Amino acid sequence: MRGYAVVDVETTGLFPSGHRIVEIAVVQVSPQGEIEQSWATLVNPQRDLGPQHIHAISAGDVLFAPTFAQVAGTLAALLVGRVFVAHNASFDQRFVQHEFGVLGHDVPLVPKATLCTMQWSSRLLPGAPRSLAGCCASAGIVLGNAHEALPDATATAALLRHLMHAAGMPLEAEPGCRLPVEAKSGWVPPWVRALEAASTARWPLIPASEVTCVRRGCAAEGRVPFLARLVERLPQEATAWEQEQYLAMVDRALLDRVVSVREQDALAGFASELGIDQCTARGLHRDYLDALARAAWDDGEVSPAELADLHAVAELLCLVPEEVDAALGVAAARLASDGALTDPPTPAPARFRLHCGDLVVFTGDLHAPREDWVARAMAAGLIAHPAVTKKVALVVAADPDSLSTKARKAAGYGIPIVTEHGFCALLDDLSSRSTTP
Repeated sequence: MRGYAVVDVETTGLFPSGHRIVEIAVVQVSPQGEIEQSWATLVNPQRDLGPQHIHAISAGDVLFAPTFAQVAGTLAALLVGRVFVAHNASFDQRFVQHEFGVLGHDVPLVPKATLCTMQWSSRLLPGAPRSLAGCCASAGIVLGNAHEALPDATATAALLRHLMHAAGMPLEAEPGCRLPVEAKSGWVPPWVRALEAASTARWPLIPASEVTCVRRGCAAEGRVPFLARLVERLPQEATAWEQEQYLAMVDRALLDRVVSVREQDALAGFASELGIDQCTARGLHRDYLDALARAAWDDGEVSPAELADLHAVAELLCLVPEEVDAALGVAAARLASDGALTDPPTPAPARFRLHCGDLVVFTGDLHAPREDWVARAMAAGLIAHPAVTKKVALVVAADPDSLSTKARKAAGYGIPIVTEHGFCALLDDLSSRSTTP
């Protein structure tokens, strides 16, 4: 007998018919309850990620993750011949079975070869809460980062071992020895028949592909800032028009003060098309920062919020804090001299702005109810549109790297994708221009 496969999944929603797995972990456990090996990866669900405030998975990480089709063979090899174990097993089992079914595989994930630690905790841990955290606390098991697949699966494996011991399973059984048919209390442990059923279940042949597992945080750890990806020097300088085009793209990427993975790739590619090298880009970034510093000094003072914004922009543009100080110093000098300079400052790039009548699309599981955003957009004179077309001005998403169909289509059209925070700033700008005489 091979033992157990303890599984945990994080998903884009509650029902497999309309949602997908976005992270999965498997911890293989011996018939005696010993952990043998672990495996985990993020999964590209090819749709928006759903309640990111619960599972905390970023779309930037998932962009590099394999699809379920790519990991199906590896996952099947980890499950075959083993009891499927999970906390609230019906949830995880239904999602895994559905994902295999989408690929045309009928896998034998059936109740008789499944074990639910939540169900058996109610019998073997009297008074314990139903949640994994509650059961682990009652059993004295340390639970790591909740709602992360591998820590949850590892804790569930420890809980399984605890329950086996509570039911009378010897912890130090000899390899090949027969499992007990009765526990101390006189009832047959659930895993006895489950092990027998799993060992005889017939799995379809699912070829394994060579894939790289992706973990959380990979986008932040492994990505090279887009400026560093530009060539160091080009034989021909970019024209003023090309430089203006690049600055306009920078401004759009900075609308919500987040340069997403998708935007970094777009900026690097666009710069290459325009012939913008590292040196030119860095100079243009300084020009952009100078323009922001001048705007901050327009009313004669720089507020703490404006200063924080300047530093945030500088960091996103791969500039150092000292360059913020220099930009503010030049802007202050211009103000003190009433703008009487021999060399006029570089004009600010054309900024992206919303206008009354613009079409706006909302996508993903937003923090505020979507109907609230629609109401705010309409009150500002915008039109909430149900689908992305080339006429749409802006897409608002919970995550700017959203994998939703709307977000992917918008990225293809070059339509800006911003967070709710960025949309608020654009609404404020539209409102101020509408009320200015």
